[in-house]
Amino acid sequence: MPVPDLLRRLARSRWTRPALLVLLLAAAAGSVAFWDPRALATGVPGIWRAPVFVALFALGTLAFLPKPALSVAAGLLFGARWGVPVAVLGTTAGAALAFGLGRGLGRQALRPLLRGRALTALDRQLTERGFRSVLLMRLVPGVPFQAVNLGAALSGVRLGPYLAATLLGVLPGTAAYVVAGASAGTPGSPAFLASSAVIVLLGVLSLAAFRRGRRRSPATA
Repeated sequence: MPVPDLLRRLARSRWTRPALLVLLLAAAAGSVAFWDPRALATGVPGIWRAPVFVALFALGTLAFLPKPALSVAAGLLFGARWGVPVAVLGTTAGAALAFGLGRGLGRQALRPLLRGRALTALDRQLTERGFRSVLLMRLVPGVPFQAVNLGAALSGVRLGPYLAATLLGVLPGTAAYVVAGASAGTPGSPAFLASSAVIVLLGVLSLAAFRRGRRRSPATA
């Protein structure tokens, strides 16, 4: 088959865009060995450091860098006062980027696969109660950040409620990690102790949610 005909067939295939999405995410994940958001932001002049770090934070979440580590880095670079809004904006920008890629490259091809009862119910929940559903998933510890991004992209949730729920939902956990990073130099301070307590609580809640899901899985199989 001639190369131009092959390219045309690939372009018309419904699997081309989802495959491109997977390749982009894999390339982003593989790139983390070659760059460090904190080191890159440190070399930027002061007035541009915050917006550059927001962009790096967004790309870092797309590359599957741990969001808590990025939030701690924001605290180390900017302190608690500015680190919290910078990290929240970076998180929300990363969620928007993943949502745009998922919706633009994978939604139409992957939606026919949402035939299972659980997937259909989740799709309906996100479509009909987008803001509340996304907010709850952002607040519940242990729910993978990128899974929510792509799951929402494949549903019918609108961009506005999705972003608003993301911004509000990530605020508590993000603030705890930023404050921990900002106060790491004084481990006996009230700010560090309080943020550490919140992080431990989030970890306990994540473990409890995971164990609860494990207990339910045989019944739903």
